Amino acid sequence: MKIMAVNAGSSSIKFQLLEMPQEEVIASGVMERIGLEDGIFTIKYDGKKEETHPVLKDHAVGVELLLKSLIEKGILKDLNEIVGVGHRVVQGGEYFKDSCLVDETVVNKIADLADLAPLHNPAHIVGIKAFQKALPNVPQVVVFDTVFHQTMPEEAYMYATPYEWYTKYGIRKYGAHGTSHQYVSQRCAELLNKPLKDTKIIVCHLGNGASLCAVEGGKCKDTSMGLTPLEGIPMGTRSGILDPTVVSYICQKENKTAAEVVNILNKKSGYLGMSGRTNDARDVTAGMEEGDHRCKLTFDVQAKRIVDYIAAYYVYMGGCDAICFTAGMGENVIHLRKNVLDRLAVLGVKLDEERNNVRGKEQEITADDSKIRAFVIPTNEEVMIARDVVRVAKLA
Repeated sequence: MKIMAVNAGSSSIKFQLLEMPQEEVIASGVMERIGLEDGIFTIKYDGKKEETHPVLKDHAVGVELLLKSLIEKGILKDLNEIVGVGHRVVQGGEYFKDSCLVDETVVNKIADLADLAPLHNPAHIVGIKAFQKALPNVPQVVVFDTVFHQTMPEEAYMYATPYEWYTKYGIRKYGAHGTSHQYVSQRCAELLNKPLKDTKIIVCHLGNGASLCAVEGGKCKDTSMGLTPLEGIPMGTRSGILDPTVVSYICQKENKTAAEVVNILNKKSGYLGMSGRTNDARDVTAGMEEGDHRCKLTFDVQAKRIVDYIAAYYVYMGGCDAICFTAGMGENVIHLRKNVLDRLAVLGVKLDEERNNVRGKEQEITADDSKIRAFVIPTNEEVMIARDVVRVAKLA
């Protein structure tokens, strides 16, 4: 059976068409710059990669073009071959405890939770409605980034703020990247040759957005992102955790509103703000290799914060079997992994330099005598989405 896994952004649609239950990727790609004159449509299939530049007026036009292309390129004979569509949704709050079928109530609730993910949830709704219109008789399933983190104990997700903020407004830690943390921790247990229920794993999802997760027995015990994706370690453009009074201080010094300062912390900080160059790790690496102090400092600050969380999770879980690196930077930035793991030598972590010389490929990167093993495990959120579509829509 063929399942479409979708991740809709404000101006993009990422997709994978998978054959299930074999979990074989038939086609994948992305539509970018939706709403602008110079759209980009990239599709990979049958060993080929094609890029075109259509005008993508809105998401509905993008979905229509995508489905039409699948037929024209012979990837599908008929749209009826698609038996389910799964949508990634960043924020499900406390309301959604599992993935679920889409109906009007579900869409309205995702909209209600948009304040907690203003850059994501509204875009997800647009994508859901576009696919509903194009494939009206196909079950649509929403898969939430936050669901995996619902197993955190109160002490991990509560903030020490007035309790009424939680009861009235839902102020607490929710986390993100849940499908990635779940996939990687499950795969790590297989590599460890241990039952998932007997494992203690720390997953480092390091992309432009980045978070860590302490996974004990296959369940999230703590994670670094909070009420929104701004909390945690420094990222591509996000500051990560800092003293909240920075906001009011900069408001006063630069005559800005709190919203303007938070926007800077979300979009102009992290790699971009510290290096003064870019949010792209490749460019910051080039700067570091040229001797740019700020570029080196950018990586050092992030590595230090990553280690802060790993050390805390090691103590919180009472040990750790493995540390996993995934997502764009986790899978590809060799020197960042080394920076992190060398700092963990006190815990008995011993990096194997030769094994660590790998990009985008599953591999153990610690020495045989390392007390804690470390792996590079490419994430696969789309497979997790497709699995949930089959399960929730009862397609098996």
